[in-house]
Amino acid sequence: MRLAVGIEYAGTLYAGWQRQGHAPSVQAEVERALADVAAHPVAVVCAGRTDAGVHALAQVAHFDTTASRPLRGWVLGANVALPPDVAIIFAAPVAEDFHARYSALARTYRYLVLNRPVRAPLAYDRVCLWHTPLDVPRMHAALQALVGEHDFSAFRAAECQSRVPVRRVSAVSVRRAGELVEFEITANAFLHHMVRNIVGSALKVGGGERPEAWLGELLAGRDRRAAGPTAPPGGLYLASVEYPAAAGVPRRVRDGVSAMIGASAPPDGPG
Repeated sequence: MRLAVGIEYAGTLYAGWQRQGHAPSVQAEVERALADVAAHPVAVVCAGRTDAGVHALAQVAHFDTTASRPLRGWVLGANVALPPDVAIIFAAPVAEDFHARYSALARTYRYLVLNRPVRAPLAYDRVCLWHTPLDVPRMHAALQALVGEHDFSAFRAAECQSRVPVRRVSAVSVRRAGELVEFEITANAFLHHMVRNIVGSALKVGGGERPEAWLGELLAGRDRRAAGPTAPPGGLYLASVEYPAAAGVPRRVRDGVSAMIGASAPPDGPG
């Protein structure tokens, strides 16, 4: 039997999702916990391999098992064995040909920037702190140049292993909720550090260092060296993964993470 699980985690203490021999990983923790419930070794495949320090509100993974357990038993049993910064949020039976990565239609990442002059200790490693005022409508307008299918080489990490730099961005937005600025980008897939590199460049536009047209120029130029810096990992969240309805994977609703880290008002749309 093949099962899909939804996973939420704070990535601060992990060297990323992927299992590693020399450092703690989210994958290793999830596999160990599910193996306790299954009473046999478990190998999980995820929808998106997040980097060190990156968080997830709705990671999705699949695994095969010969064990028969109630769905509630998989969730509760695994959570007993997981550390407090990782949790299974759902388990669902899926077809044998379901694949957490290749069956996905789109992924949405969210990036949180705390726009205030002093740091917020309670949001440490959960947001990117930006000290000077940001023009949110200006950033939102600039980012619309990225919508569509493009070569995203300008926002691709040098160590990216993807053979093709073309991705299809279906939506990108920026909104403000008090001191919190929230970027959200949906695409069929992402290159290594793509979201963090886009945000790092957009912040230069929002801070007035670059013109609104700059992001479109970077995209056309395909030169990573010309773009802005890579934004820190702590502000990045894998927010959702979309699958065909027939796959039977539950959709995670928009999360209240903004409120959790102290936004003073609900999101009020772009700008």
